[in-house]
Amino acid sequence: MGSTATTTVPTNAELMEALAAVGAAYFQDFAAAAARHGLSSSQAKALGAVQEPVPMRALAGRLGCDASNVTGIVDRLETLRLAHREAAAGDRRVKIVVITDEGREILNRIRGEMARTHQAFEAMTDEQRIALHSICGQVLPVLAGRAGAGQ
Repeated sequence: MGSTATTTVPTNAELMEALAAVGAAYFQDFAAAAARHGLSSSQAKALGAVQEPVPMRALAGRLGCDASNVTGIVDRLETLRLAHREAAAGDRRVKIVVITDEGREILNRIRGEMARTHQAFEAMTDEQRIALHSICGQVLPVLAGRAGAGQ
């Protein structure tokens, strides 16, 4: 295209720093939107993790915290009527966390109010959005320890 500039391939360290910066900025936007609804970021993240019913222990894994911490998070969501616990059909000792309609509505509002995130994504072309989605789909399974999942 007539350009003499060369593109330097980023190092792993540069990619890690870029990914961390994007993740941190996203998390700040998410946490601010959650706070406007009286939720901590962990409580709001838990709502996102229980779009389908999830056992308490699995929810702890999804949130990256100890099972004892999940009890407090779910207690708060139950108090606010955003989620509730039910006994598992096969083992009544296992508690399943289920999002309520109110919880789903609050989560949708939080996601809708993430102005900086929406602004960043809306500034992208369709091709950039497709590429970003594809890259995330390639990187996430490896980072999450599910290499080869979904392939």
